[in-house]
Amino acid sequence: MTRIVTGLLAAVFVLGHVAASEAVVRIGEDRGGRIGTYIDKFEAVRSSGQSVIIDGLCASACTIVLGTVPHDRICVTSHAALGFHAAWDLGSNGRTVINSEATHMLYSMYPSAVQRWIKQRGGLTKRMIFLRGRQLADMYRPCYLDAQASSAR
Repeated sequence: MTRIVTGLLAAVFVLGHVAASEAVVRIGEDRGGRIGTYIDKFEAVRSSGQSVIIDGLCASACTIVLGTVPHDRICVTSHAALGFHAAWDLGSNGRTVINSEATHMLYSMYPSAVQRWIKQRGGLTKRMIFLRGRQLADMYRPCYLDAQASSAR
């Protein structure tokens, strides 16, 4: 009886470990959206212990992942691209108006290396700037999933 219980406990441990190691959120083509929605989403990812693979575009509010999920739980593939711009609202005339307070909040959430990169390019403005390639790889660990990611597309 002890052998059966020990065997079952070992199986539960192994299966639990496999499931936990596969707890991954993959970001592929995310153009962003409402800031609050992304804060909630990535706080849930952080609390769950999941890791994040950035394997394509992560733009606008999606970049909140960098300030919410721990750095060591984020990796990037060679397809990863982060797009940054100032936060905006719709003005009374239907045009976009920069929201300075929200822009400052976004900027302050980013890790210092990302903040420096943004500052070197003129800060967060209406114009989208992209962090990718070697510069991104210097800031975040590689996923080593490029072959799998490409075949899954």
